[in-house]
Amino acid sequence: MLYIALFVGLSSIITYWTQISLAVGPTWHRSTKASSSDLDNFITSERPIALQGVLDNVGGMGAKAVGADPGLVIASPSKLDPDYFYTWTRDSALTVKMLVDTFIAGDASLRPQIEEYVAAQAILQTVANPSGDLTDGSGLGEPKFEVNSTAFTGPWGRPQHDGPALRATALIAYSKWLLANGAESNVSSKIWPIILNDLNYVGQYWNQTGFDLWEEVKGSSFFTTAVQHRALVEGQTFAEQIGKSCQACEQAPQLLCFLQNFWHGQYVTSNINDQSGRNGRDANSILGSIHTFDPDAACDDFTFQPCSSRALANHKAVTDSFRSTYAINSGIPEGLAVAVGRYTEDVYFGGNPWYLTTLAAAEQLYDALYQIRRAGFLVVDSISLPFFRDLDPSIATGKYSASSKVYGNITSAIQNYADGYVGVVRRYIPSDGSLTEQLSRNDGHPLSATDLTWSYASFLTAVARRSSIVPASWGASTASTPPATCSATSAPGSYTPAPVDCTSNVSTVAVTFNVREPTIYGETVFVSGDIPVLGNWNTGKGLELHAYRYTSSDPLWSGTAGSLPAGEGFNYKYYKTGTDGVTVTNVVQSDTWQQ
Repeated sequence: MLYIALFVGLSSIITYWTQISLAVGPTWHRSTKASSSDLDNFITSERPIALQGVLDNVGGMGAKAVGADPGLVIASPSKLDPDYFYTWTRDSALTVKMLVDTFIAGDASLRPQIEEYVAAQAILQTVANPSGDLTDGSGLGEPKFEVNSTAFTGPWGRPQHDGPALRATALIAYSKWLLANGAESNVSSKIWPIILNDLNYVGQYWNQTGFDLWEEVKGSSFFTTAVQHRALVEGQTFAEQIGKSCQACEQAPQLLCFLQNFWHGQYVTSNINDQSGRNGRDANSILGSIHTFDPDAACDDFTFQPCSSRALANHKAVTDSFRSTYAINSGIPEGLAVAVGRYTEDVYFGGNPWYLTTLAAAEQLYDALYQIRRAGFLVVDSISLPFFRDLDPSIATGKYSASSKVYGNITSAIQNYADGYVGVVRRYIPSDGSLTEQLSRNDGHPLSATDLTWSYASFLTAVARRSSIVPASWGASTASTPPATCSATSAPGSYTPAPVDCTSNVSTVAVTFNVREPTIYGETVFVSGDIPVLGNWNTGKGLELHAYRYTSSDPLWSGTAGSLPAGEGFNYKYYKTGTDGVTVTNVVQSDTWQQ
């Protein structure tokens, strides 16, 4: 029997994983094509490695972040050629957003890292640095800090305007969960001040040039503008939810208006108002699309939703640009997955594919597929036609219902195409499952920074979307019409240090049960326990688990009990019913839980 003890208030969703049958990890070969079952096995094997890779890089608890302050996310343990042992605002926020989404989906073990991240950001916002300080908010544009929460004072591409927007988005996601679990006062008094500082920064500085997410081009970046627009839209709704105001958020329509300037007609020009001389086709744009993905949105062109005609046309333009760039992509035709880099003119470390950009190409397609299936129809127009022609050369423009043969063929083809990008990662990943920043353009061997946090996070978000595990809506459908005239406005903000103690206690606990148990058609797995919500040991009233993520290689059953008082312990057991839905055929596992 296993006894789990946690501090009261530390976690409000408890995920208990029971491994019923152990599968031997497969030996991976660099084949040119993976079957669906091979890919499923790879994902099952790699997912825990990737999550541990992220956690190892979080200060305070991470094995590879020794010396980093608690809650600071290091980019990589690499300290030489390249030295990435710093904390970047952007990379950290994207990583923590993934952790928050994973936590909300059921992995309660992640809450300590999230709480420490919140406290760490309250400190970092106050650190004066070469970009400025908190007095006028300018210091929030500083891209990276030392791991002891002091300023990095060396030369760098600064300011960068995406970090505050992404941090606000991550903290809003966590705060919404806290609100739903009885921690309203902590959100309003401790976390909202951090969020408001970041939203005020966006509202004040959005129309000033800065460096792009690759930290190389000074100008206006598609990725930055897209995530800023999202943050302001979501920030406005969240402020109203907690009875606060956000004057900076009123700038959102102007950001959406400005965002339209990046559309080239066939693809997104990822950087404008710059002197880079590049062709504009850059994975910056694909990343912008997936990090503003709204599962409730239509295929909207103005917000460049993943299934929109613009975003799909751009996906083709960007990924096709690498087909003749890298030797490992040689001979791979359009419509089949390739290794994806940042942009074709890249020379950093010789200019190679990146794991995170290749996975982003997969994630956009999984996002698009989710939106198309949710809509129940598929629209092909003159802009998206070249993308769809790669998957079905005979397809014509038009609207195809879910009952049509074309719809079925195309959605299946998109799934296979997306899987292909994950397959590229599978093909070249080392046997230990570690993910570096880059892979060689010539033979695919790992290059640059080891154990890159963003690479691991990108794998986890991509495979979550593949399983239709999606984040909450940010309200894209309510903010998808730009004003007729763009104005270079701004909203000067006020900035206040947030309380450093951001730990949030909750009054209730939602308990998620996960167990792996092979079943045959008609069998169902339940959990029963000595509390009313679990039937008081009555197997006829137990909590029914669901198999929505069940696969032959990962027979996962999952279910969540309703909110329970924090600190309440209970005993429980899993059991399986027969095909008649009544007969208890097997007691899978018994255990005790105490928060």
